[in-house]
Amino acid sequence: MSSFLHRIPAPPGEGPLAAVKDNIDVAGMPTTAGCPSFAYTPAADAEAVRRLRSWGARIIGKTSLDQFATGLVGTRCAVPAINAFDATRIPGGSSSGSGVAVATGEVAVALGTDTAGSGRVPAALNNIVGFKPTCGWVSTTGVVPACRSLDCVSVFSRSVQEGWAALTAIAGYDASDPFSRVAPTPFLPTGALRIGVPTAEHLTGLDPAWHQAWRQTLEVLTGLGHVPVEIDFAPFAEAAASLYGGPWVAERTAAVGEFLAREPVDADPVVAGIVRGGLRHDAVSAYRAGYRLRALQRAAAQQWQRMDVLLLPTVGEHPTLAAVAADPVGVNVRLGRFTNFANLLDTCAVAVPAALIGGLPQGVTLFAPAWHDLLVARLAAALQDTLGLPVGASGQRLTGPQLIAGDDGGIAVAVFGAHLSGQPLNHHLLSLGAQLVGSICTAPAYRMVALPTMPPKPGLVRVADGGGVVTGEAWRLSPAAFGQFVAAIPAPLCIGRIALADGHELSGFLAEASACIGAQDITAFGSWPAWVARG
Repeated sequence: MSSFLHRIPAPPGEGPLAAVKDNIDVAGMPTTAGCPSFAYTPAADAEAVRRLRSWGARIIGKTSLDQFATGLVGTRCAVPAINAFDATRIPGGSSSGSGVAVATGEVAVALGTDTAGSGRVPAALNNIVGFKPTCGWVSTTGVVPACRSLDCVSVFSRSVQEGWAALTAIAGYDASDPFSRVAPTPFLPTGALRIGVPTAEHLTGLDPAWHQAWRQTLEVLTGLGHVPVEIDFAPFAEAAASLYGGPWVAERTAAVGEFLAREPVDADPVVAGIVRGGLRHDAVSAYRAGYRLRALQRAAAQQWQRMDVLLLPTVGEHPTLAAVAADPVGVNVRLGRFTNFANLLDTCAVAVPAALIGGLPQGVTLFAPAWHDLLVARLAAALQDTLGLPVGASGQRLTGPQLIAGDDGGIAVAVFGAHLSGQPLNHHLLSLGAQLVGSICTAPAYRMVALPTMPPKPGLVRVADGGGVVTGEAWRLSPAAFGQFVAAIPAPLCIGRIALADGHELSGFLAEASACIGAQDITAFGSWPAWVARG
């Protein structure tokens, strides 16, 4: 497949198949960074790759990329990847091969890098999930740098849950990496989130399909109980424009400028021109840009006081190969409009599929301040569960819910009756700051009855045989809120362990068996709202 530059047979084992972008070292495989004359064969894995193997992943090859990870198009390579949906359109870069390998099902997870959007653009254009973690959370030891102070390793997957599992496996402090940071335990907001959205002038020029997908996603998040808040996007937009328009280009010159100055025959001319452009910047311009960035960071921080998560289209269009050939730099600039600011302003992000319109995927990205990776992962999982889109190019759909484990101390509780979204007692959860995780289904081991209470409530009991599947929701509460919630539960209801269809267990509502004797069995309806709707 053209998504691979170097491929080996799958190693024995049961772990997920994985691929690695070819600017990240894999022991014994050439690292070319998309330029064969640059190649070297490392003796050791990059730290992120070492941890990926320890997680159990079986690496089967190195994937194509925009040369020296310079670009968002995925075509600046001798062997470019082919978009999983339309061979006449770009795959997205620079981590093009990693994105396509996941979308086509060749691997379950793939590593990329993300300096300007390279972990998100290929995800959006190939209908998969792309994690851009907080800079410094994943080691960059063994990664050919693009802009070393802004680089991070990214993760592609078809589901948020699998991507999060891989990301947390490779993350962690690395003393050998001077850019590695120790992760704090952030205070994560619970309950309804404030979803930041740009004002209309910052969304002009979008392809109609991408604007439609973004708008529909906002409506879905609102339907999940979150609150849209209009913010001033100007500092984010200015920071995005400065990444290639300012002296940060000189970091690319510092990384590979000396090699490209020798004019290797296989150097991509667009990449070489961008890297040479770094020579135009001097120390004075670098300091001035740094001062301006500090001002933009302060202005962005003021906007973060008004929102918890920022929702943006990942890109605003899906260019054709012909369009990129005609205007390689202009197209690339447009693709970075909603991506380039992320590392300059120290955010984390998750790109999520949002729609399939006209046979092509459209995606959105959820951003949050540094170290709120768990927050955006949980929101992304709830969004992916709710949308229920096919994953990658396979046509397959996920069977949810996706449960995103984290160390924020939250406790998930399963509800099946009046505490469900839209039901009379849901406000009790919201008042305690609970956050919706997603829909759940029990294992086929339960019976549900209509208890003769006022107001009516369902009673869930586990049975040895003859059980059915009951649908409900999982909500996450802080430990203190969970204690308050449990203390207020009236008899004959209680909290016990609920076995879910996917093998997980959650704390959730059960009923005393004695209270269910003689009550109407409503298991066949599958859920409490379905029974209520039938009167």
